[in-house]
Amino acid sequence: MYDVLIKNGKVVTSEDVLNANVLVKDGKVAAVASWGEEPEAAKVIDAAGKYVFPGAIDSHAHLNDPGYNWREDYEHGTAAAGVGGCTTIVDMPLQNEPAMTDGAIMDKKEEIVSPNAYVDYCFWGGLVDYNFDKLAELDEKGCVAFKSFIGPVSPDYVSLSYGQAREAMEIIKKFGGRAGFHCEDFSIIKWEEARAKKEGRNTWRDFLDSRPVVSELIATKAIIDLARDTGCKVHICHVSHPDVALAIAEAQAEGIDVTAETCSHYLSLTEDDVIEKGPICKCAPPLRTADAVEEMWEYVDAGVLSCVGSDHSPCADYEKNDPDNVFDVWGGISGIQNIMQVVYSEGVDKRGYDPTLLARALSEGPAKVFGIYGKKGAIKVGFDADLVILDPDKEWEITPESLYYVNKISAFVGMKGKGLPVCTMVRGQVVAEDCKLVGEKGYGELVKKIK
Repeated sequence: MYDVLIKNGKVVTSEDVLNANVLVKDGKVAAVASWGEEPEAAKVIDAAGKYVFPGAIDSHAHLNDPGYNWREDYEHGTAAAGVGGCTTIVDMPLQNEPAMTDGAIMDKKEEIVSPNAYVDYCFWGGLVDYNFDKLAELDEKGCVAFKSFIGPVSPDYVSLSYGQAREAMEIIKKFGGRAGFHCEDFSIIKWEEARAKKEGRNTWRDFLDSRPVVSELIATKAIIDLARDTGCKVHICHVSHPDVALAIAEAQAEGIDVTAETCSHYLSLTEDDVIEKGPICKCAPPLRTADAVEEMWEYVDAGVLSCVGSDHSPCADYEKNDPDNVFDVWGGISGIQNIMQVVYSEGVDKRGYDPTLLARALSEGPAKVFGIYGKKGAIKVGFDADLVILDPDKEWEITPESLYYVNKISAFVGMKGKGLPVCTMVRGQVVAEDCKLVGEKGYGELVKKIK
């Protein structure tokens, strides 16, 4: 007998949409069978009229645990992820206290967060100027990639110079790891911020102008050049503009192992939202023009941008409400709960992209980038039974009350759309149903890079 039968659904793979049933046994996908084949199962879920997607993998999340739990924690962050269709999150090493920069800190972090996780999770390792000798240790413990900043970063973390990045990449290349970068040129941004302050310019237009596309492009091209030089695999985080995506596409065509992600806000919101709404829409890189949004979808569909993450960067309400200085307001958008519905509604329902785009950009792509494909990332026999049933006809509006975050604020509040996850399953267990959390806290497990 099987544990679960999901019947009559349209199963979405990276290449096709199949009329198929999914059978689950011992937390794994045991079979994908044609409609009408209904072996006995302890639990039967009828997905008629709905899509069955592989669970989404959020490639870029800041859960701030331990240390900054008043912004977000594992209990709330992973609950929100599960309700939104994310079955695995890839947690960043900063906005933790301390930052996750060595093996002992990683062990302690896992000990603290594991009792509170509703969905599975991976760890990015820290990449700062004082832990080059700890990178191999973090890799051995299962970190899936290493995160660094070329642009400005919060005081609790450290940016790298290009020379330091090159040395780190030489080290990471030796053990086959992947180095991830926040690509915005430090000198341009700090100069433009200082110039604006000196001239008394303090509008949201001034903030946007202080982080121009050229800053992101210069840093991205520099990292690509260093990847060519060192042979290290690199990942460009949160690409915001098609000019940057084009540079990545050209490097990929050259044979350089560079992967990249964008975020749901760069596919749905624009700089006009920043000017209109101010702090709640501040992020880095900043939101771009409406034309840029449309072109970004093309690079996601083509696979140049192989991941769509949330860059979930939560904060307390007061950190978004400093009217005196636009440059000092907390920069970050909370989006981990809404990534799947936003990408489906904006991409499939509004723009007509095939549902397979979600299977590629939310599941298969990030699983392959972070070395967990085979366990995660697809509805295939032997993979974890991480499954999401999505109702394509379900209309929605994002409200503060619907959010499971510690701080129920988000740039996505007020957005309306169509197509909503209605059931989320992690390793064969239902963790969310009808937009409500039903899972068991502590069920989520650490997922390590497959060696």
